[in-house]
Amino acid sequence: MKIEIETANVAQRNVRGVQTSPVPETKSTLQACPPPTAIVYCEGNFAKVDGKTANGLIRHSQAYRIVSVIDSDCHGQDSGQVLDDVTNHIPIFGDLAAAVDHEAAVPATLIYGMAPSTGKLSTQDRGVILEAIAIGMNIVSGLHEYLGDDPEIAAFASTKGVTIRDIRKPKPSKDMRLFDGSIADVKALRIAVLGTDCAIGKRTTATVLARALNAVGIKTVLVGTGQTGLMQGAKYGVAMDAVPPQFCCGELEGAIVAASDAEQPDVILIEGQGALSHPAFCTSAFILRGSQPDAVILQHAPKRAHRCDFPNMPMPDPMDEIALIETFADTKVIGVTINHEFMSDGEVSASIVAQSHTLGLPVTDALTRPVAQLLNMVVSAYPGLRQGPVAAAS
Repeated sequence: MKIEIETANVAQRNVRGVQTSPVPETKSTLQACPPPTAIVYCEGNFAKVDGKTANGLIRHSQAYRIVSVIDSDCHGQDSGQVLDDVTNHIPIFGDLAAAVDHEAAVPATLIYGMAPSTGKLSTQDRGVILEAIAIGMNIVSGLHEYLGDDPEIAAFASTKGVTIRDIRKPKPSKDMRLFDGSIADVKALRIAVLGTDCAIGKRTTATVLARALNAVGIKTVLVGTGQTGLMQGAKYGVAMDAVPPQFCCGELEGAIVAASDAEQPDVILIEGQGALSHPAFCTSAFILRGSQPDAVILQHAPKRAHRCDFPNMPMPDPMDEIALIETFADTKVIGVTINHEFMSDGEVSASIVAQSHTLGLPVTDALTRPVAQLLNMVVSAYPGLRQGPVAAAS
């Protein structure tokens, strides 16, 4: 049987079949070993909260070359225009057949691009997965329901000789790592990007910041903590919500130590999950404990009225979240980044000014404002990092 399970810890992985680690971005390497092509399935959810995996892959992917998106609600549109009002020439189709017909050859992979609150596969989605397997496509899923353990899907994949990557499936607990304090030996500056809610843009902000820091000569590694970051090609990380609580801090510590030892970076960014104040998620607590960050950047959506999937749970005030973070951990919040959902450009500007005045911190939007503002948030707090003209990143 050719079903290959991607375990949650990817700090040191060697997975056969579908390429899983990022490809170094040099012309010769890309020509020699291009990433596999992929269609992202996101029916009814693209550019929405539950489509965050597809949204992230459209904005950034090293491990796969995304050729199209499936969402019948947006059929015929450009995915970049739908998501960010920027053309990216990745089309959206209404079904798998149309997406496949658009390509000269059947794409290698179908990625399940949604993160439903149930973490499970619907009947309709199951049909699409089986359809993709039938035409020889590998499957990548970040669901809590492991497709490689599903008797029907697993048997069919075996007959077709395709692979299944269950990103969230952890390795056996006997192989997991307990926290041992070795994080104290990591010399790189550690910055966690946390938020006031789930699906609020923490990973996107971290990705933009990592690119900006590297662009000015500040060597930076982004450690992934969720399924989307690992799908995008994070070289180091762990899907923390799939790890037993006893091992969460140790597994994250291990990924950070591995990144430090192998890369010798100036900065390690840690992708946040959920929110420290959110009663439905505890991952932020493990991130703060396991990574022991020197600093935190907080992501907030000013126009979001309530927590995702919890209409009776109002969003917290950023000031309260900052106080909670700084009380819970020996760290400091050095800035706030805005998720501009439901906001006009003028509202974004007004919110940046108001939040900065109220919080006494730099505030920006990683996607709609010059990246130099995000970069300056870090180098102003840690001027010793400055190794090049920050303005060049704007």
